[in-house]
Amino acid sequence: MKKEERALREEIIAACRQMNSSGINQGTSGNISARWKDGLLITPSGVPYDELAAEDMVFMNFDGTYEGDIVPSSEWRFHLDIIKSRKEVNAVVHAHPTYCTALAIKGIDIPAVHYMIAACGGPTVRCAPYATYGTEELSQNALDAMEGRTCCLLANHGMIATGPTLKKAMWLAIELETLARQYVVSLQIGGPTLLSDSEISRVIEKFKTYGPRPKSEAV
Repeated sequence: MKKEERALREEIIAACRQMNSSGINQGTSGNISARWKDGLLITPSGVPYDELAAEDMVFMNFDGTYEGDIVPSSEWRFHLDIIKSRKEVNAVVHAHPTYCTALAIKGIDIPAVHYMIAACGGPTVRCAPYATYGTEELSQNALDAMEGRTCCLLANHGMIATGPTLKKAMWLAIELETLARQYVVSLQIGGPTLLSDSEISRVIEKFKTYGPRPKSEAV
């Protein structure tokens, strides 16, 4: 295994552990993938994060086949379909954070309660209709909900966040849970005052240079 590939595999493991330590996921219910060569690297099914090794990451080809004896995450299909169809996406984070999942259980979109929703690509975060986990139907529902967006909720399930890098995808996953929490709390004190679509469009333009990036680019 070459140095570059090992580094990406280890970055995925670190991100998995960050999901749990940050509180946006529990146990092994989440999964992470990153584009690699003509396919992707994805977390294996059911292996505790603190036991993961670089060799446990599963390489999947874009035709859905995979190498080795370790089984990929049961949610591999939407990871593969998103990375295959969205050339700007190089990483996908899926988790079951409490507030995102609570809204998803109700099938509720997140509206423009805060300007940070611009990081999600538009004035809403859509909730994809329910489908059984791991199915082609769920993957298609997620793709539809993410049209023009960088993330979505999955009804009665959880959330998906994407990014041009794994670091950016993890950042967005945490921001999305923050938005969900803010929305839920605002509903408890009388409901939010929403920002206009035009304001979110202005913020989206400003966000083209916003978010985590290498220190050398932070000028």
